[in-house]
Amino acid sequence: MSGDRSIRDIYDAAGFSGGLGFGRRPALVVVDLTRGFTEAAFPTGADLSDVVERTAELVELAHRQAVPVVFTVLQFTDAEVETLVWLRKAPGLSILRTGSDAVALDPRLPRAPEDLVISKVGASAFSGTHLASLLASRGVDTVIACGATTSGCLRATVVDAVQAGFAPIVPLQCVGDRATPPHDAALFDLQEKYADVVDAAVVRDYLQSLGAATPVFAQPGPA
Repeated sequence: MSGDRSIRDIYDAAGFSGGLGFGRRPALVVVDLTRGFTEAAFPTGADLSDVVERTAELVELAHRQAVPVVFTVLQFTDAEVETLVWLRKAPGLSILRTGSDAVALDPRLPRAPEDLVISKVGASAFSGTHLASLLASRGVDTVIACGATTSGCLRATVVDAVQAGFAPIVPLQCVGDRATPPHDAALFDLQEKYADVVDAAVVRDYLQSLGAATPVFAQPGPA
């Protein structure tokens, strides 16, 4: 075990905490900011008003800069509730039924008609979906990942993003969880191994610095 060594010393010795930086063609992926996660009235949720508001600011800026925006929704049919192994471990998630209020995008999010919404039944936005091929076809190299929960679906999405060849950026104020300890632990782990965790202001500055962009989700033109 670590003995008297600090966590920082251990991770530095192992060679973690490198930097990814921002690429030239980002996409904003908003993970599961549905009412079942952002409102404390739902047993699966918490009051994530600050996260929603900060994410909404980035969504609006992404729209102005013609940066693709993808929202994901974790939802299950009755048949999936009966068969998915994950829901044996986390049965509380079974309230996230397709068509219910719990799986509606938080109404404070400024979704535009051109924004895509991807339905999923796994933690990661990449698991069992066409997200990776969609982003690759648009030449995306950077995934700005917002959403919930930090220790669950957000973390899983970021891990899969970097494994799929995208540089993940996590805006600190745009992710949230039900409790502080798992939130903090997940952010530490993501920063050390899988992503750049940065202040949302840094992401705003980056998005504002982008020049003319390819129209959102339009087919790329000739090289």
